[in-house]
Amino acid sequence: MQTENRLFDDLAKIVNGAAGTIAGMTREAEAATREKMKEWLGGMDFVSRDEFEAVKAMAIAAREDADALKARLDALEADQKG
Repeated sequence: MQTENRLFDDLAKIVNGAAGTIAGMTREAEAATREKMKEWLGGMDFVSRDEFEAVKAMAIAAREDADALKARLDALEADQKG
């Protein structure tokens, strides 16, 4: 049986509208909080994960190059002595 009570229909519309408004306010508050945290952390000279990973990769490559050059130098010194 279908009810045609306008009071319940109007109440349902109000509840749906309020839920949408609250969801929008929540998203807006989260975005504002996220932006404030970025500003706050930015002032503390923290690095981003991407920057950290890039520097880490450069350090690994530099270490590998240094190890290869050391091995080459050791081989050259051994040839020169022997």
